[in-house]
Amino acid sequence: MLADRAFDADWLRNDLQNRSILSVIPPKSNWEFPAEFDKKTYQWRHLIENYFGKLKGNRGIEMRSCNTE
Repeated sequence: MLADRAFDADWLRNDLQNRSILSVIPPKSNWEFPAEFDKKTYQWRHLIENYFGKLKGNRGIEMRSCNTE
């Protein structure tokens, strides 16, 4: 499960571990003992999220071009 820092909680990590689900959640910066996560996988998640954000941002341009034809 890929998630953002907002979902960094012990109960969530423990629940995912009990279900044999690999969690890729970066730890919050204020944790005394931060949990480990796969940085490479999280980088790919970040790139994909940014790509969809750009697609959503350019959606308005595409919709206006359809109305001018």
